[in-house]
Amino acid sequence: MPVDIDIEHVAKLARLDLTDEERERLRAQLGAILEHAAKVGEVAAADVPPTATPIPRANVFRDDSPEPSLPAEEALRNAPERESGRFKVPRIAETGA
Repeated sequence: MPVDIDIEHVAKLARLDLTDEERERLRAQLGAILEHAAKVGEVAAADVPPTATPIPRANVFRDDSPEPSLPAEEALRNAPERESGRFKVPRIAETGA
């Protein structure tokens, strides 16, 4: 069942200036795409709920439990530059009014 496509309308919407050869080639290609999409629609069954993934997944997050943090001196150990116990980085925004 070939799909009838108004390729001139599609080209106008896409702002394409097509030659006669391009129009015929694209009409055939777009028709094939729409036929395949219609076949996919035939396979979908009303009793099958839509899913985001084909395999059921469980929550992969771990429980949030407080733990001691890294000491500041250890965190800054490999910092190229430090200032007042913090990482020193180049200024990226101007301050002032």
